[in-house]
Amino acid sequence: MFPIFAYMNKTGKKQQIELLAPAKNKDFGIEAINHGADAVYIGAPQFGARVAASNSLEDIELLAKYAHQYGAKVHVALNTILNDQELKNAEKMIHQLYQSGIDALIIQDLGILSLDLPPIELHASTQMDIRNLEKIYFLEHLGFSRAILARELSLEEIRNIKSKSEIQLEAFVHGALCVSYSGQCYASHAFTGRSANKGACAQLCRLPYTLKDQQGEIMAVDRYLLSLKDMDRSDSLEELIDAGISSLKIEGRLKDLSYVKNVTAFYRKKLDQIIEKRTDLQASSWGKTIHFFEPQPEKSFHRAKTDYFLHQRENVVTDINTPKSIGEKVGMVKLVKKDSLIYDGIPLQNGDGLIFENKNRVVEGFRVNKVIDNQIFPATMPDIDPCTTLYRNLNYNFEKILGKKSAERKIDIDMLWQEQENGFSLQIVDERGCSVSSFLECSKEVSRQDNNTQEQIRTILSKTGNTIYQVRKMEIQMDQNYFIPASQITALRRISIEKLDQEWAKQYPLPKKKVSYQERTIQSQPHVDYLANVMNGATRKIYFDLGAVSVADAYEKGNHDGPDLLMQCKHCIKYTLGFCPKEHQNETPFREPFILEHQKIRFELQFDCKECVMLVYRSGQK
Repeated sequence: MFPIFAYMNKTGKKQQIELLAPAKNKDFGIEAINHGADAVYIGAPQFGARVAASNSLEDIELLAKYAHQYGAKVHVALNTILNDQELKNAEKMIHQLYQSGIDALIIQDLGILSLDLPPIELHASTQMDIRNLEKIYFLEHLGFSRAILARELSLEEIRNIKSKSEIQLEAFVHGALCVSYSGQCYASHAFTGRSANKGACAQLCRLPYTLKDQQGEIMAVDRYLLSLKDMDRSDSLEELIDAGISSLKIEGRLKDLSYVKNVTAFYRKKLDQIIEKRTDLQASSWGKTIHFFEPQPEKSFHRAKTDYFLHQRENVVTDINTPKSIGEKVGMVKLVKKDSLIYDGIPLQNGDGLIFENKNRVVEGFRVNKVIDNQIFPATMPDIDPCTTLYRNLNYNFEKILGKKSAERKIDIDMLWQEQENGFSLQIVDERGCSVSSFLECSKEVSRQDNNTQEQIRTILSKTGNTIYQVRKMEIQMDQNYFIPASQITALRRISIEKLDQEWAKQYPLPKKKVSYQERTIQSQPHVDYLANVMNGATRKIYFDLGAVSVADAYEKGNHDGPDLLMQCKHCIKYTLGFCPKEHQNETPFREPFILEHQKIRFELQFDCKECVMLVYRSGQK
């Protein structure tokens, strides 16, 4: 009996789990797919929240074609706020993106809903500040297919949202964190004119600040008090899935290729282990990924890690000594010589990059010029003391491995070779559910040699070469040991594989969802303030159509005349200092509000303890 796959339709009862990886460009996206991503997100030619990661329509189309072979999807980020002219230009580009074969559009600006859109899924960007059920209902009723949740939400909050809504939920699991709720940070625009909501954030949160109280008493000097650690929720994936998350997202559209390969592979292996033991789960794409290295996230760019409020509030979610990548702990300095260090720890290689915390608790780094056993010869000798801990934030050999082919992804196929009256047939069935048959018409001549024709057929058919397929099972049904030229067997295999590609291209589901906000009945809040980021007339009209009586301009339009609330942060400096009235029940000896200063940048910190949010205002306003 021919070994047909026991298929489970991807739209069936099992819950589909998507691993969503970043793609700086087409090549990064292809490698993310190769290393196990079920989907990638990539910047549009314009209007993406990472202005340095835009891509051409041609490259996006090539990426979509590659991804779709595996049933993997391509989400395009068009998630900035748009002025009226940009909104007009966006309509044409969205249709071009749709024709390029993308699967979903990630947006922030509601004005896009007023455009003549193709039938494509719309995902609400985390830039829309999605942190409560009220916003979820609003987006759900506007026709969004998916909401990308605020990173600050706990498991309990996610469970509550899922239990009371139908919209797909996506959550970040790894990568850099913004100190403010996404979409609610205006600090960069206020001090540099570069708007985070326009994709040009200056990352003022990664600068060192001096903290003072209202009486000028200094509480900290040149510390990175707003620079958060990196998210790492790799130990909580199953909890997130059970809470209702169907897409697990890796941050990093500006990260290098080795990061994308390494981190994607790591989460693929983690998810495969979960899916293997759970009969109710399945990956949302096809294919088996083989990694040619052991993924280790600590060997790629990462700051100290945090699960960021997923289970409870952590005491320290910042790394106040550096905004840079820490890497992996490798050992401790035992002895400092004139031109070298003696250390105790794991083996190092020539070319490694090491960092340490100096006497002033500032992080410094140096390159390893040469290492002999436990003796390090730095390229430039650092000012370092014995008993200093060393970290490796550049693993030279690991980067070399990832610079080569480090994974491949294959679709399993079953083959059936059968003798027919006037020749032979080859049937192929793949794990995606595609089935094709091809026929080789020829005279059947019994072989005069002792060689085993079945083994010859098996060997030739198994050579799928550079295709995306690998043979899982093969059955050959022939009554005689026939002579069949190898070229004919090869040609039949090639024709059958081409047919399989064509059949899958016919079956791949195209987006069909047409969104129109006019069909919805959700009610807007009556007064829409500048925090809604209304940049154009179309967005303004949507809010008025939904019942608003006043709609303020976006902060970036320069018409705001009230206090500048520049950030809203779940991270709380007051909590970190041990003065939280809820948790620590300690009264602060310092006079509020606190002040953060870096050169000409000056923030005033206020604390909404009821909502557990730190509010960051522009200081010095009347």
